[in-house]
Amino acid sequence: MGKTATALPALVLKPGREKSLRQRHPWVFSGAIDRVDGGPGMGDTVELRAADGAFLARAAYSPASQIRARVWSFDARESIDAAFIGRAIEHAVAARASLVDDRHTGCRLIHGESDGLPGVVADRYGATVVVQLSSAGAERWRDAIVATLARATGATCVYERSDAEVRSLEALAPRTGVVHGELTPVASFIEDGIAYRADVVAGQKTGFYLDQRDNRAAVRELAADRTVLNVFCYTGGFTLAALSGGATRALSIDSSAAALQLARENLALNPALSATAAEWREADAFTELRKLRDAAAAFDLIIVDPPKFAPTAAHAERAARAYKDINLWALKLLAPGGLLATFSCSGGIDAALFRKIVAGAALDAGANASVIGRFGASADHPVSLAFPEGEYLKGLLIRKAS
Repeated sequence: MGKTATALPALVLKPGREKSLRQRHPWVFSGAIDRVDGGPGMGDTVELRAADGAFLARAAYSPASQIRARVWSFDARESIDAAFIGRAIEHAVAARASLVDDRHTGCRLIHGESDGLPGVVADRYGATVVVQLSSAGAERWRDAIVATLARATGATCVYERSDAEVRSLEALAPRTGVVHGELTPVASFIEDGIAYRADVVAGQKTGFYLDQRDNRAAVRELAADRTVLNVFCYTGGFTLAALSGGATRALSIDSSAAALQLARENLALNPALSATAAEWREADAFTELRKLRDAAAAFDLIIVDPPKFAPTAAHAERAARAYKDINLWALKLLAPGGLLATFSCSGGIDAALFRKIVAGAALDAGANASVIGRFGASADHPVSLAFPEGEYLKGLLIRKAS
């Protein structure tokens, strides 16, 4: 570790507002700041100080955001420079080494705050790495981040997908494109022995939902001899896992024609899986589930993995209605003795509220149902104990009484 050669600008907190930082939470909101000394610019490193002047942390400054500072380090001896960023990336990549092998070539490499790199996400799809920068601090160190990712992974392509809406909250314009090597628009990778392609240019998130890796494996184990309904199927991850596990039939619904086309291509990459057992249906999920119920359809295993209905707590009430409706229809379509794997990736809906919503859906559906399992993100998406906001994905495995 080096020493800071010159004094840094400082954010001085209001009295009593340093508690969360002393507990190692990495965010400082605008309302906690008493004054800004030294005229820092967007993304610059600042010192965070208590009202009495005590050192708290070094952080990235974001004058446009309600999250005014995001912590890089709580160590007063640590300089924030390209070498610091490089060490953090190398540590994150090395920590995932045991999660990548011949049967698993897709993996999240950097998971933001939980890897000490706020606003930085990087996902690996075989030889392609996709990086997403969503904070002023991450933007400030963009060149160092890209260079270290390329070196630490040996990737033939690093592609930037800094197009998430959250960038607007940091006054950052969206940006996408190749930042290292040559682009393969559809990146190939393997998960649990199943071949997939990810649309890294236009797909959701960075091209695939790597956070569901362990949950797809769980569905695979549950699928033998069951009829399956996969709602919001995207590019078919849960569908292929279910077919690999021995599902007799799988109906998959999504509103995106492009996602369904890639799902079909993913299935074709795996000739051992039955193409005739799979049906792909382009439709609005809510409307289609009502139609299936009207047709007296029933399924032994249903997966409901909707998009983010509530990105923040402010959206929770409206999102709760959507989650309740989709789970109500799924429970009505679930055969007696059947299983429902239902998920929420909304940060504004915590696990307790999600369970309450699903319980309400079961009550309205007249279903006698029990929770027999819980789901979360896979091990490549760690959650710092000091940063509970990182635990966004939650899920329940529900069994309907016979």
